[in-house]
Parts: sequence; C-alpha cells; structure tokens
Amino acid sequence: MMERQIQASLKELHLPAIRECYQEQSEVAQAESFSYEQYLLGLIEHECEVRREKRMSRFLKDSKLPLEKTLASFDRKRLPQKIDAQLNVLLDGSFLDRSENILAFGNPGSGKTHLLCAIGQELIFNERRVLFRSCNILVQEMLIAKRDLKLPQFLKKLSRYDALIIDDIGYVQQNREEMEVLFTLFADRYETGSVMITSNLPFSKWELIFKDPMTTAAAIDRLVHHSIILELNLNSYRLEYSQNKQNKNQKYGKEVKKAPSE
Repeated sequence: MMERQIQASLKELHLPAIRECYQEQSEVAQAESFSYEQYLLGLIEHECEVRREKRMSRFLKDSKLPLEKTLASFDRKRLPQKIDAQLNVLLDGSFLDRSENILAFGNPGSGKTHLLCAIGQELIFNERRVLFRSCNILVQEMLIAKRDLKLPQFLKKLSRYDALIIDDIGYVQQNREEMEVLFTLFADRYETGSVMITSNLPFSKWELIFKDPMTTAAAIDRLVHHSIILELNLNSYRLEYSQNKQNKNQKYGKEVKKAPSE
C-alpha cells in the first residue's frame, strides 16, 4: 500500500529518476547506515543528474551541431599560442553573459568551423543553448519567414539561443534581399545575444556580402563592438592530412618493393 502511494506521489511530482531508484537506494542507505538526510540528498542528486543528462542530450540534438567536431578531435597544437590561450577562456562561456561575439577568420580548411563547433558543444555541456546554421541555410530560412510575414517570430525563436553559430558567411555573396535579412539578424542580436561566425573573407572584402558600403560598415560595427577575433592563418588541415597520407603511402610502397631483394 505504502509503495503504491510513494510511486503515485513521485509520478505526480514528475520525479521519474527517484521513482526508479528509491527502493534500491533505501537498501544501500540501510546497509551503510546513512542518515535520513544523506538518503534524501542522494535521491535528489540522482534526479538532478539524470535531468541534466537529458537536457544536454536535448540541447545537442536541437543545436544541429556536427557532433563529430569535438574539442577532443581538434588538434590544438596547430593553433598559435595566443589563440590557444583565448580558447581556454572561451570555454567557460562567460563571454555569453556579456553578449560578446566570436569571429573566426581563416583560409578554407584552416579548422575554423571545427573550432567553433567544438566550443559550441562545450558551451552546451555548461548548460547553454547553441544553434548551428550555415549562412546560406539561415538566410533562406529568414527569407521564407519574411515572405510569410513571420520574420519577427523567427528572430524571437533565435533569441532563445545563447549563441548562434553562422558558418561560412564569406562563401555566400547575397543579393540585396538576402543581405537585408542577414543585417536584420545582426541588428536584432546586437548586445542581446552572441553570434559566432566563420568567414574566409576579411572585413575589407565584406562589401561583396552586403553590397553597400554603408550597410557593410554598419554590420561590421555591430559585430566588432563586443567581439573576440580569432585569426586562423593556418594551412589547410585537409590538405596537410592528404599530403601526409600520400607521403606515408609512398614510403610504404618503397619499403614493400625493397622487401623481395633483401
């Protein structure tokens, strides 16, 4: 009778983790001579941990981040010492509280997308909400929302995220309508939410994106005002990997050819 009452009450209180483990934990508590408070604290901590894990899983799925681009799989040895030191500061997520932006510039293949995605995942593990979008897809989503007279609602939805990662802004050279919605986004998040941008174009060439010098200057001004700039002047990681692999194959091939004559 008491067990049914406990189960029903825990269900009503929406405490599924405690409902699943309280009996097992009570046996442990008795065997270890835990106090009532210790037993209760153990149940509460377990409930909180299970909820946190589920929240992290939900945030990761919602983020649309490429989950293979983790901090563990990123070769930090390739980073200049200054940027590696900055990375340690960024991982705590305090820049989000100040609505600061991260602007990563570099050649194609330099690792800027991987780096920001890795930071994004670490932010989620610190219970921050992050959304990853390629610039092209994000602009098209905003154009559809504008067509349907729902752009304000779309921007409000984006405002729920602590950080918005916009990838490859330099690859897409927008027409005027596309440029306008992108500028609207930057203006909407100015001093209210962080954006994390990768680009293969330096600011001096952003007029290719925004077309108009005044609009270009205004967009850059909003992004740079509270920002951390990461200059990844590195060789292409993919090219280095391909060359190293080719060199290994050539070396291995020579060794194989030598083997019969030895």
